[in-house]
Amino acid sequence: MRRRDFVTAAGAAGLALWTRGLFEGAAAESHSSIPFGAAVNDGPLQTDAAYQKALIEHCHLVVGEGGLKWADLRPSPSQYVYDQPDRLITFAEANGMKMRGHTLAWYAAMPDWALQLKGEAETSRELMTHIETVVGRYKGRIPSWDVVNEALSDDGPRVGLRESVWSSSLGEYYIDLAFHTARAADPNAQLVINDYGLEAATAKSSARRRAMLDLLRRLRDRDVPVQALGFQAHLPGNEEIDKDEVSRFVSDVKDLGLDVLVTELDVIDDQLPADFKERDAIAAKRVGALLGAILDVTRPTAVLTWGITDRYTWVPIWYKRSDGYANRPLPLDENYREKPMMRTIKQAVAGA
Repeated sequence: MRRRDFVTAAGAAGLALWTRGLFEGAAAESHSSIPFGAAVNDGPLQTDAAYQKALIEHCHLVVGEGGLKWADLRPSPSQYVYDQPDRLITFAEANGMKMRGHTLAWYAAMPDWALQLKGEAETSRELMTHIETVVGRYKGRIPSWDVVNEALSDDGPRVGLRESVWSSSLGEYYIDLAFHTARAADPNAQLVINDYGLEAATAKSSARRRAMLDLLRRLRDRDVPVQALGFQAHLPGNEEIDKDEVSRFVSDVKDLGLDVLVTELDVIDDQLPADFKERDAIAAKRVGALLGAILDVTRPTAVLTWGITDRYTWVPIWYKRSDGYANRPLPLDENYREKPMMRTIKQAVAGA
């Protein structure tokens, strides 16, 4: 279902109910389609009319690839630069979309001054000030935030709390502080903990699922206001999705009273065959397996890909193919034509 068809079918009153239900964590069972969205690159948003058209045609939601990350937003302790997020939210609202916020506390994309924070008092003060200021600015306009991003370490079978400027001074308590501060800044926003590597049929992914569940249980026991888990879902194309275990994991997450959403979906295709048709078919299969595993348990509150077109993607920066062929990680090709991945996503979100 294209975005314009969804809007027409829902009607203005129904769309308002759908939006409220989505971002307040309700199941929104009265509507047939799960909202779909994509991460937006600020450069082509300003210069590429075809890019804008693709977003308008396909998306209910958008999220900035950058703009709200600390390195973009806060070049100095006293300076906030809102150019990128203001452009994106203006674009979204002008075209009947909602914008997600990404991200409030992350170990990466930090300005140099913030990496020098030391001690509990200074670190707590800056984290709280940042969240109060940014969430407060967009209160009522950004209805869903990735409050904490990538809290888990990437240490294979020994997954724990990731080392960062936040954890070095505050330990795991930085997560509590971030969520409580975000909740106070906007009591109606959906507050999400977001992480990657939760889907594959590998020992590493299994360890990450266990570690995330343990973390979520500790946060629940401390009454931390986490409302949802975000699956980043940067899917390695050469790894099968562990459908049964992902479904069990999602069931355990739901038992904790949390929603789930897919926040950064794409397929890392550097190890896949060169043939475009074969590669696209495998990518669509991976996406279908993940969405199917989640939908077997619950309807996610949203599904977003990390980009809309292969023309603009982060994947070749880290996973460039050795054969010289272009990466194809996203639902539209470089000429904005729909690929099997897009058809798979449409079937999943429309048939939920």
